[in-house]
Amino acid sequence: MSTREPTWINDATRRRSLEHLRTHTVDVAVIGGGITGAGVALDAASRGLSVALLESRDFGSGTSGYSSKLIHGGLRYLAKGDFPVAWESAVERRWLMDSIAPHLIRPLGFIIPDTVGAKRTETAAAGVGVVLYDLLRRASGLGSNILPRPQLLSKQAVAAFVPALDTPGLRRGVLYWDGQVIDDARLVMGVVRTAAGLGAHVLREVRATGITATSVQATDTRNGEAMTVRARTVINAAGVWAADFDDNLTVTPSRGTHLVVRAERLGNPHAAHTVAVPGHFGRYVFVLPQPDSVVYIGLTDEEDRDADGHRPAVPEHDIDFLLDVVNRVLDIPLNREDVVGTFAGLRPLVGNAHANGPDGTADISRRHLVKDVPGEPITVVGGKLTTYRRMAQDAVDAATARLGVDAPCRTKKLPLVGAAKRTALAELEAPARLVAKYGSEATEVHRLAGEHPMLAEPLFAGTKITGAELLFAIRAEGATSVDDLLERRTRLSLVPADAAKARVRAEEILAMATETQYTEGAGA
Repeated sequence: MSTREPTWINDATRRRSLEHLRTHTVDVAVIGGGITGAGVALDAASRGLSVALLESRDFGSGTSGYSSKLIHGGLRYLAKGDFPVAWESAVERRWLMDSIAPHLIRPLGFIIPDTVGAKRTETAAAGVGVVLYDLLRRASGLGSNILPRPQLLSKQAVAAFVPALDTPGLRRGVLYWDGQVIDDARLVMGVVRTAAGLGAHVLREVRATGITATSVQATDTRNGEAMTVRARTVINAAGVWAADFDDNLTVTPSRGTHLVVRAERLGNPHAAHTVAVPGHFGRYVFVLPQPDSVVYIGLTDEEDRDADGHRPAVPEHDIDFLLDVVNRVLDIPLNREDVVGTFAGLRPLVGNAHANGPDGTADISRRHLVKDVPGEPITVVGGKLTTYRRMAQDAVDAATARLGVDAPCRTKKLPLVGAAKRTALAELEAPARLVAKYGSEATEVHRLAGEHPMLAEPLFAGTKITGAELLFAIRAEGATSVDDLLERRTRLSLVPADAAKARVRAEEILAMATETQYTEGAGA
């Protein structure tokens, strides 16, 4: 791969974009570098519009980097009777798994255990829901070669998939399939870099302080310098911060908490499983195995208007709630010592000023809102990770209508950087773990390991992540600090003990990259 790869972003590309924006007006300025803002930037750039994307911190550093990492068709929305969201989710899952990011999204089996204590009506409802869910998959055009059909499992088969379940309490189980993204922050980065490859000016650490329909007042947080970005239209995609730029908008922040547990503590499960929340029809706690030998247990759905949107604190009662629910079906209950990490994200929900239903913010629809008022910035908010592309399409449709431009959306089948057919990915000369994380770029990351002994070695005993991955993050993915590397490029910070082991080596590689001017070379 050439060092002039147009999708690489780093300090050098940031400087050039800042210089460009000082003297040029763009068609679209986008506020917010999470998955929605990144999707808007990509959609607009793919239509031939000039674009500036402004993010106050690091791309994916808010809600988008702390999800359940599921690309799902919305089984819970079926249970709630929210068929429009379920259908939209199923359609968007099809585009993501089939065309946009097949290298980052894999099928994940989900087991709904049928236990001795479960009500027959609940078991029957779950079975009907899974059948309807599969009908949505088929209607969306997603083939069973990507997401297999559901099936009924014996007690023995359920125990083989999920060894930690309380086997004496099992009768049988239902297996269905959904999409799992290897890393939500990596999906955001893929969208951002693809937009950059199409000419978008993507800027991290540029904080919007005020917006109008045609301009953004901002501050470069690296040096405190004020700047004005001029645009023909402005789109507010700031997520939980969207209402900061619109006094007439109500956003309800909903905290989704997850626990992190070592996979071996749960018998190294081969599938996810669900646990019904007692007394709350259609609500489940998910136990989600991850590729890096940990399991996520989540999630909560609680209104939290005081939390830090970049890293919400996890209250003790969230931990107690999740452990209490999941321990109902485990053979050996989990305790606090088994929890090696926690994380939470704030969903920006719209539609209710306050969550007063029996399930709190779980009762608020996941539909998105595009607010298009003449003379004001366009705002897009709500939705969820799976539907980011459709949210972006709707927002840019509104922008092109304002601009008087006839430019249809192109993102349904626009592959992200690294995307390739599964057969092509299987033939790459790179470790399978790198292919699953980087797609067709895995060969470049693998090549970097040969440039210095430090780059070929794991960051610490017990991880497979190498120094080459950190160097690639600095050269091509805009990382500028140890926190960038450990929190969003590798996700080691989700287990604080692992992050502590990797910190010294990460500091060494960051220093080496700076000394040898790797970032300058990548962007020259």
